[in-house]
Amino acid sequence: MYQRILVPLDGSATAERGLRHALGLAADNKAWLLLLHVVEDFPMPRGASACAGYQEVMAALRQSGLDLLAKAKLAAVNAGVQTDIFLRDAEGERVAAIVVQEAQLLGCDLIVMGTHGRRGYSRLTMGSDAETVVRTSPVPVLLVRNA
Repeated sequence: MYQRILVPLDGSATAERGLRHALGLAADNKAWLLLLHVVEDFPMPRGASACAGYQEVMAALRQSGLDLLAKAKLAAVNAGVQTDIFLRDAEGERVAAIVVQEAQLLGCDLIVMGTHGRRGYSRLTMGSDAETVVRTSPVPVLLVRNA
């Protein structure tokens, strides 16, 4: 049924749970798993992004993302699932927008992602990338809640 499954990873327990679910789906459907990590910018005072410290922090964040993707790829290989990894910089965009863009660019037919399942005030104050992906994705989205 599914051929190309996108799994956004951020290192959280909920993303890990989504990955485990996606591994099962990919194995059952003989689908290709596409693992995505988005390196988010962090707030810096105006003009500070040009300083060496900022560049070092961004390089460390990228390396951390690559390490996370390598670990997830190993799990996929161990499960017999073909996989590719993708690292993208947010560059001021919302993570949800990048997830949807990558799903389109990579020709995915499903997105599987973990969600905290927040409600009420905490969802309003923290936002919900998962909710935004669901609302804007042109392909089905499977949310896996961290129980």
